[in-house]
Amino acid sequence: MTDGTALAGPDGALRCPWARFTEDYVAYHDEEWGRPVHGDDALYERLCLEAFQSGLSWITILRRREGFRAAFADFKIAEVAGFTEADEARLLADPGIIRNRAKIEATVANARVLSDWTPGELDTLIWSHAPDPTTRPIPRILADVPAVTPESTALSKALKKRGIRFVGPTTAYALMQACGLVDDHLETCVARSSVPL
Repeated sequence: MTDGTALAGPDGALRCPWARFTEDYVAYHDEEWGRPVHGDDALYERLCLEAFQSGLSWITILRRREGFRAAFADFKIAEVAGFTEADEARLLADPGIIRNRAKIEATVANARVLSDWTPGELDTLIWSHAPDPTTRPIPRILADVPAVTPESTALSKALKKRGIRFVGPTTAYALMQACGLVDDHLETCVARSSVPL
């Protein structure tokens, strides 16, 4: 049991408590989470994975990430936009991903929407919702980390208005955390000082 403060991992370094239990989590926490992600395809991947995570634990998604990449053409928007009903049937039978019809359909539909956007438009839209880091308090314990913010609510609304599905305010905030729009590493976390703002 934890009080929400950073805890020592296998190497003795303090980390956000969610990140210390498996090698998968440690690597994701130390090398990816909270680090800036740019590029439409890269952001589309994170958007899709966060949508698939809804209602599940993140480790479930993380451990199937390569399966997702193989199933969804490395999340290349132009390729996924061309998926057919046969592709969707293939995905529903693929044990390497989460076989949720609504999430699969949303992933393909979102690619079709995004394929009509100009290059860089998704990147610009998402990053336009990054809050000013100087106005955000540094979280000391997990309870200090919000699940939703005004910025994530605005991002969710902006994406939905443009036709993007499966991106509520909580999913939008998880996306913001994963892609480095916010730094929610705890104050004493080893990764906090290494994350560029």
